[in-house]
Amino acid sequence: MVTTSAAAEDYVMDVKRDRLVIAASSLGTVFEWYDFFIYGTLAPIIGRTFFPTDNPSVELLYSLAGFAVGFGFRPLGAVLFGFLGDRLGRKYTFLATIILMGVATALVGLLPSAATIGWIAPAILILLRIMQGLALGGEYGGAAIYVAEHAPGEKRGFYTSFIQAGVIGGFILSLLVVLGTQWVVGQAVWNDWGWRLPFVFSLLLLAISLWMRLKLKESPVFLAMKQAGRQAKNPLKESFTYPGNKKRIFVALFGVAAGLTVISYTLMFQAMYFLQNSLRVDPTLTRLLVGAGTFFGLFFFIYFGWLSDRVGRKKPIVIGYAATLLLLFPIFHMMGNAANPGIARLARTAPVVVSGPDCSYDPFAKVQATPCGRLLDHLSKRGVHYTKATSAVTQVSVAGAVQADATPEALDRVLAAKGYDFATVRPPVGSLVIIFLCMLLLSALSGATYGSVAALLSELFPARIRYSSMSIPYHIGTGYFGGFLPLVSQYIVARTGDPYSGLWYTIVVVAFALAVALWGLPETRGRPLTAGVDGAG
Repeated sequence: MVTTSAAAEDYVMDVKRDRLVIAASSLGTVFEWYDFFIYGTLAPIIGRTFFPTDNPSVELLYSLAGFAVGFGFRPLGAVLFGFLGDRLGRKYTFLATIILMGVATALVGLLPSAATIGWIAPAILILLRIMQGLALGGEYGGAAIYVAEHAPGEKRGFYTSFIQAGVIGGFILSLLVVLGTQWVVGQAVWNDWGWRLPFVFSLLLLAISLWMRLKLKESPVFLAMKQAGRQAKNPLKESFTYPGNKKRIFVALFGVAAGLTVISYTLMFQAMYFLQNSLRVDPTLTRLLVGAGTFFGLFFFIYFGWLSDRVGRKKPIVIGYAATLLLLFPIFHMMGNAANPGIARLARTAPVVVSGPDCSYDPFAKVQATPCGRLLDHLSKRGVHYTKATSAVTQVSVAGAVQADATPEALDRVLAAKGYDFATVRPPVGSLVIIFLCMLLLSALSGATYGSVAALLSELFPARIRYSSMSIPYHIGTGYFGGFLPLVSQYIVARTGDPYSGLWYTIVVVAFALAVALWGLPETRGRPLTAGVDGAG
């Protein structure tokens, strides 16, 4: 048995094969995350197409709820495909996941609108999001493990960092395809039906992925384990009964997956909605800014993967968490002051205060129950920063002056007179540079916490249950803590009227992740990946 294990760990490396392994796995990850992220990129359009109301904020929230549903089903996909990956092999499992994802994404682009087929449209959309979630639950673990089990031990962080970069690459590709399609078809066609083309484009990406991945052979570690007859009979059960694995799963979930994902999604989605919705920056310009920041930020994911081969996996993650807690609010305030300084200035010089005996506000409600709630709803639609107070009667004050007429029309006139501008803005070049640098700094924080994680999680768990044990906590953490970030953060913003308030969700999750990582995250650099092949821990 020892010779089998040694053969697996000392597997002879081949440069040409290694390049194919990294390229096929990483590109497949890019394409699969493109499929998943294209929904989030086009959330406002999806909202008005499949969840139409008279309130754009409500449409966005419903659309983001559908986005979150896909993430919610990722853990189930991790269980299903983790079982298949530990029993049948790494290669064929992530072939199945990419087929499921590609087909589901293309069908979103072909789905009739709610105006055409009624409630059936959003019901089918949610079903397709569930399919995407299941597929993604199996994809990441398969690709990450496949590359890790081919990599030489001293380059494992560097090799697997391309898988981590592939997640961001999928987001960038979704932005590029959206912007390119808009440019080709024109705004009128885009708004009518052209937005569907990026979803159908998934079929071409699926064909490329299948062509590349069919060239791959099975992982050498899995082959050695199969030859030794050491595959887990029930990977899910063993994941929670294998000695010490419960703690490893807990730490992987709360100390790794949850923390890194909320940072990553703050970079990709929170920043985009912040600029586009709260600061009213032109949507196309917003996508260009976010796309440029994340594209050039890919370097950090590769760099920190490479660095982890020298300084260890844990140190960059812990430092990245701590830096996020210190820098997140300053970065967003810097972006806000650069993107639309008028909004920040007016929040100080002409603050809006809404008060009443009952100022409860439900962003999902079509009609608010109280007069105060209706005022908050109107201000929320306008993207006006407000604060709430308690008083005997419902009233609104602007710049300290109580308004005798608090109807929406009169309130708009007062706000306009005070300098509030509800039109979209295009910041000057100097401000765009500042926003880009802020996005680059967010990318660095994300790269520090994300770049080495595929190597870390592969090394953390024994080979016989690696696919299941790695995928389950990763997708619970990313699916629930990260997947619900756009919905929760935008809900907080809508409820409070403060465009920065949604960042508290990220802060709380990262603070808890830092505490768990300091307590229980071991250093894994240098661990052999054959643990568990011959029954060893």
